Amino acid sequence: MSRTLARALVFFSSASVLVLEILAGRLMAPYVGVSLETFTGIIGTVLAAIAVGSWVGGRAADRQNPADLIGPAFLVGGALGMLAPTIIAVIGPGMRGGGAVGIVTITAVAFFLPAAALSAVTPLIVKLRLQSLAQTGQVVGSFSAVGTAGALVGTFVTGFVLLATLPTRPVVLGLGALLVVTGVLLTARRRELAIQGAAAAGLIGLLLVVVDGPCQWETAYSCATVVEDPDNASGRILRLDQLSHSYVDLDDPTYLDFRYIKDFVAAVEAQAPDGPLVTLGVGGGGFTMPRYFAATRPGSDNLVYEIDDALVDIGRSELGLETSADAYAPSTISIITEDARIALQRRLEATDEAPPFDVIIGDAFSGTSVPWHLTTVEFIDALKAAMAPSGTYVMNVIDFGNRDFIRAEVVTAREVFANVAVLAPAAYFDDPNTGGNFVVVATDAGIDRFTIEANLARRGSTSIVLDGTELDRWVGDPRILTDDFAPVDQMLDIPY
Repeated sequence: MSRTLARALVFFSSASVLVLEILAGRLMAPYVGVSLETFTGIIGTVLAAIAVGSWVGGRAADRQNPADLIGPAFLVGGALGMLAPTIIAVIGPGMRGGGAVGIVTITAVAFFLPAAALSAVTPLIVKLRLQSLAQTGQVVGSFSAVGTAGALVGTFVTGFVLLATLPTRPVVLGLGALLVVTGVLLTARRRELAIQGAAAAGLIGLLLVVVDGPCQWETAYSCATVVEDPDNASGRILRLDQLSHSYVDLDDPTYLDFRYIKDFVAAVEAQAPDGPLVTLGVGGGGFTMPRYFAATRPGSDNLVYEIDDALVDIGRSELGLETSADAYAPSTISIITEDARIALQRRLEATDEAPPFDVIIGDAFSGTSVPWHLTTVEFIDALKAAMAPSGTYVMNVIDFGNRDFIRAEVVTAREVFANVAVLAPAAYFDDPNTGGNFVVVATDAGIDRFTIEANLARRGSTSIVLDGTELDRWVGDPRILTDDFAPVDQMLDIPY
């Protein structure tokens, strides 16, 4: 085997392992969510597979002709890689709520063997190319560098290009097919093995095509599905990964279904001035709130920061979203498809003076958690800088168990705003066995608790309002979330 071919094979096999590792997070998200725990489990399991594959490949290279094993390693890695999405679709539903154990289990079952098989390629090729002990350092070092370069290219291409342009399952199918073809070509001298491997891979690839995944749309950030409400022909529910994120009535933008959305509106109607508003949505989802403001507050200027541009397309095609100036004339809905923190900082630094926001709605999620950089005192400071002096910030937070995250978020908001209240069902504050959506209301103006309570009752929300000394007793003394300390994923105690 020539040096060029050997390096190309090491590069390709190493890149493929990292492609599978990154795709694992996207494939597993509908069942175990997207969190630090998810990626920790995936990275740790794949690293274990790399270690085992390298060790087994090295031992095998000492006992057999490595030239006879390289092709089968590609065949096995490619075929099992193509099988991974089907394995996840079968066992994934049973892993919901499994926590770290479930994450590691599903990663091990779906990805350990293909990653190990492909990781065996490097020591096989090193042994094949090692012609003298005097060259050991040079040979091992050069192939280690080539393998690392392949891993880097696989990481960057997948994260920055493939996931942004293609659904995951076709990427897996294409990668697996390339690996299998490589394996077949390398085992051409062993005709029977090559035919058997190609046939097996073909059947697995067909299975990948036939067995559907859980997503209607696979965006760069989530598995998205729009479901029709069986009790309302014009009602639509947007599901992202594990959660129902938004409810939209196509015929009536003022219809509110989810309890926390009713809480948003109850707080805004009590705190915001009459007439048109300047609003910001941190996270769009199904764009329920900007549609509501556009319909109920004629002349309002509603801006949304939504990082996932595919959700904007889904909103327009499936959820009745209109962003032109005459959609809800004379109101407007504008969307900037960018991370909210980056977009907000750009607005604050712009030389053109932008109108301050009367209301900011925080409803951005990555799985079940708010992205950590949108929870910190530095971000809330930036929000306040973009608000009117009497503006109101309302934020959706999901938490259960000890409620460590919501308590920390409350004291963080209090570090910036003079007055903070929390809206949620009474049981959420007292019963450790329940929990869900909490709405944080923060403002420098006074909080009109009685009007909020009246609005909640009028809208049929089951929430109560906790503020003042009651909120002090419930919150306790947690640590403020900062850019240097915001372990949001570790704070959450989500039971699913």
